[in-house]
Amino acid sequence: MHLLRPLLRSPSLTWILVAAALAVVTPRAAHAEALLVVEADTGKVLQADNATMPWYPASVTKIMTAYVTLKAVKEGRLSLDTLLTVSPVAAAESPSKMGFPPGTQVTVDNALKMMMVKSANDMAVVLAEGVGGSVDGFSGMMNQTARKLGMTQTSYVNPNGLPADGQVTSARDLAMLARAYIRDLPEYEYFMHIPSIRYGRRVTQNFNKLIGRYPGADGFKTGFICASGYNLVASATRNGKRLIAVVLGSSSGHARAVRAAQLLERGFGGGLGWLKPALGTVDSLVPVDATPPNLREEMCGGKRKRPATDEDPDVVASNGNASTGETAVSFFTAGLQHPIKPADLLAAAAEPSEPVPVYTGPTKTGAALIAAVAAEAEKQASSAKRGKKSKIAKKPDGAAPKAEASAKPGTKPATVRHANAKPEAAAKPAPAATSAEKKPAAKPAAAKPVAAKPVAAKPAAVGDKPAPKPAKPNAAAKPKGENKPAG
Repeated sequence: MHLLRPLLRSPSLTWILVAAALAVVTPRAAHAEALLVVEADTGKVLQADNATMPWYPASVTKIMTAYVTLKAVKEGRLSLDTLLTVSPVAAAESPSKMGFPPGTQVTVDNALKMMMVKSANDMAVVLAEGVGGSVDGFSGMMNQTARKLGMTQTSYVNPNGLPADGQVTSARDLAMLARAYIRDLPEYEYFMHIPSIRYGRRVTQNFNKLIGRYPGADGFKTGFICASGYNLVASATRNGKRLIAVVLGSSSGHARAVRAAQLLERGFGGGLGWLKPALGTVDSLVPVDATPPNLREEMCGGKRKRPATDEDPDVVASNGNASTGETAVSFFTAGLQHPIKPADLLAAAAEPSEPVPVYTGPTKTGAALIAAVAAEAEKQASSAKRGKKSKIAKKPDGAAPKAEASAKPGTKPATVRHANAKPEAAAKPAPAATSAEKKPAAKPAAAKPVAAKPVAAKPAAVGDKPAPKPAKPNAAAKPKGENKPAG
């Protein structure tokens, strides 16, 4: 230190050193974000910004859902092969979801994979009902677990993180939860870093863009609702050292991944740690008594409307910059290792990997699993073909698609909300709504000939107009009534 004293006597040099220190320690944030980096084994805090500010967790809630479920498995209260049934409550959840109709059975193992990779809200409820008896019962278990882990800023209302006033956490608490998962459930860590899943023909990549791209990335979970912005709890291991990074309130899915990579890179670099003040351990961070920031207008206001899902289109908000801090990362790594630009790293394709197959019904292995995956793929292919035929048939004759739809009695109402299952959506109500659907189809057909060929008996019905009008509301009312129990 005595070698620096002559330099510090110069005011200009002193301010340069102070500015350099602040540039290193202080992150450049374009808008409200909570950032935290800790060592997984010791809990030592390497960087903390707004780390104890209350925040809406969104789908990072599912880390706790998985933790409580897998603790129940480890304690023998159920197994990964236990079959759970999709209830009407689960089927009614908002996307992102698998969209299985009520009555569908799925194992705990498959439900966990679908929940953690696709962030399926319906599977979170299936697990909650299977473990806790109900959403409320399971939420109570989640809150009890949070208290045991010292997550004093966290409260849960549901198992999936969909918008709810009482659903609150903080970066501090999320880091504590991630540490608990690593410590208590090492045999089930693979649920946290599955690169992708395959359901029939559909392949879903993990929304955590660090998986398969950032060297050493090995967990955890993403989340997004308008009020919270884009959230991410991430972990990575390098040279035997494991770090946990938490990013809350980022401007896009890409931006949160870049920010997490920056935080991890700085943590692994560690060469400038002497410029940072000691921050203690994560559990010693002092909670802030405040209301969670609501980023709805910033995230979803005006022309930036987004669905409440992690399926991010990779569009960076106008008030955020995914590349913010890249030069800082290069500065941190200069002289220590090869500079890494997270934006470039994460823009590349993920390392190739075989999607993990998921399916409905009992546990299957070997030939039975291959057959199940093939059968679902064929079912999806047939559904797509029917969808194309239905669209073509709708142009020449409005009644043709309805007749086609009624020929599918096996389809269930929950698929009405499936974006990629429109032909099946109309199919389910066939037993109850066939007659109602035929009436409006018949009346317009009768109305057209009347306009072309005036007949004495029919002008009265057409000119009267009350006759066809009641029929149309009835036809519109049916789908609404059907959607209520399913949705």
